[in-house]
Amino acid sequence: MPQPVLALGCAAATAAGCVWYLPALADLRAGADRPLSRRTAAIACLTGWGTLATVAPVLLLAAAWWVPAVVAAAGGTAAAVLWTGTAVRRAGERREAARQWARLPYEPPPTARHPRGTVAALVVAGPVAAVTAVVAPVVVVTVPALVVGLLLMIAVRHTRMVRRTAASRGRPPG
Repeated sequence: MPQPVLALGCAAATAAGCVWYLPALADLRAGADRPLSRRTAAIACLTGWGTLATVAPVLLLAAAWWVPAVVAAAGGTAAAVLWTGTAVRRAGERREAARQWARLPYEPPPTARHPRGTVAALVVAGPVAAVTAVVAPVVVVTVPALVVGLLLMIAVRHTRMVRRTAASRGRPPG
């Protein structure tokens, strides 16, 4: 494969790798806000992508294949050493954080204790509130309908009684 084609591939891969090296740049710019292991990992990431970006012009400028190979090997070795140092440093930071968390005394805050009666009331109040929320609209709609229905039945019965009474006396109702 010709070297210009490989150089184009290296440049394209470097451009696509921005999803890794731009956050690494942000970590470095944050400085002391990030742990040392994270900043070292960012340096390792930038070293790896920088190596690939350096190999692209070297492929175009050098006639021999060994020159870009040496650049890639040197950059890859530097990135690997940085990644290894990062892993060791991150493990140390995790151990230190675990030690610090273990030294913290833990007692539940005094306001977190609830008497059993309060908890029981809350356990009962939830379902009661849910049933009330479901039943209340039904009652609001059903009770007036029952009252209207009862009044209609009384009116029909009264009308029948008036007609019967009038018919038994021989007069027309009304």
